[in-house]
Amino acid sequence: MPDMSASLALTHLVPLAKEVDENKVTPGVLGFIVFAVMALAVWGLMKSMNRQLGRVDFTEETDPKAGPSDPKTATSEPEPAGSAGSGSGGKASPAKG
Repeated sequence: MPDMSASLALTHLVPLAKEVDENKVTPGVLGFIVFAVMALAVWGLMKSMNRQLGRVDFTEETDPKAGPSDPKTATSEPEPAGSAGSGSGGKASPAKG
């Protein structure tokens, strides 16, 4: 009996398959489900990443046992941005003379 119901289902689906345009391809329900699952996965990963980044402490703590290796770093005043020192963070000024 299961063979008869399968053949009956096929005879009803064949006319529906003929109505579909063979040149038109659509993702259908399965494509939507896959896209929705991927979107939910990305949303969950971003939420988890934001939670993990919220736990990170970005302030650098200095080790009290280690003394300053460079006398310039021992001063409490930062270098001005326009100075030609190594910590200028930009372009080096050319040597004159």
